[in-house]
Amino acid sequence: MGNAALRDIAAIEEIPFDDLAGSVVAVDAHNWLYRYLTTTVKWTSDDVYTTADGTEVANLVGIVQGLPKFFEHDVTPVMVFDGGPSELKADEIEARREQRATYEEQLEVAREEGDEVAIAQLESRTQRLTPTIQETSRELLRLLDVPIVEAPAEGEAQAAHMVRRGDADYVGSEDYDALLFGAPRTLRQLTSKGDPELMDLEATLAEHELTLEQLIDVAILVGTDFNEGVDGVGPKTALKLIREHGDLWSALEARGAHVEHGDRVRQLFRDPNVTDEYEFDADVVPDVEAALAYVCEEWEVADDEVARGFERIEESLTQTGLDRWT
Repeated sequence: MGNAALRDIAAIEEIPFDDLAGSVVAVDAHNWLYRYLTTTVKWTSDDVYTTADGTEVANLVGIVQGLPKFFEHDVTPVMVFDGGPSELKADEIEARREQRATYEEQLEVAREEGDEVAIAQLESRTQRLTPTIQETSRELLRLLDVPIVEAPAEGEAQAAHMVRRGDADYVGSEDYDALLFGAPRTLRQLTSKGDPELMDLEATLAEHELTLEQLIDVAILVGTDFNEGVDGVGPKTALKLIREHGDLWSALEARGAHVEHGDRVRQLFRDPNVTDEYEFDADVVPDVEAALAYVCEEWEVADDEVARGFERIEESLTQTGLDRWT
């Protein structure tokens, strides 16, 4: 969930990237892609990533910029893509569509006025993962031999499941609901400069003397992507309510409040829709030449915008002994 309020109670510390060498990170692909997509759109001229027929593929630039960071630290990313959204998320999705429509109206005004700063900001805010972006992202990742797992529902839930099974060492996500899906260890700020943050589930529960089920109840009181929170209840108040009353229903009764579909939201986090039907090889063998041709020749991205990214991939894989591409 994008609910940053949970940061106030999560156990988070910075971890040196070098400490992650040899690890596998199950990355919430939509979350990771969207951040690089919006950054590329905001800071790059659109003619760099727009084809002659007007198709925008800023995602390809973002992927080439973002992947080297993993390889340079001998970390294998496994990109976990969302499946179908939960019915409970319909309101959140609709709210995002309405907000995007507002931004699109503002963008038209900014273009008419020639406000370049506003145009750059609003173009980044109106981005979405189009079918073309979905398709081209997967194909570029395949050419670079980056493992892909298709989740049946929420990508973060699937990533958390993979870590619990021991098939990955960390979840990679900027959002905090990885905790609620039971991810033991989550890396944040993988799209930022510098070292990432490590969010630790066990330490979070121990610090607040909660069970995972109670942490989920705390989040529901505050509000998630799947429900509105209780008015006036932030993370500290929610913690107090759950500590005093034990669970969501007792806390709501004491507060004289109601959470619509609270039982379903609870179940979604406690028993998410995930699959064991996946396999991947953590030893990547990227075809850099084919990937470069795909980005620059097939999708008309300017060579000089991605050349350094591909060079970094080659250099990092050579340094870590994985120089086995064709």
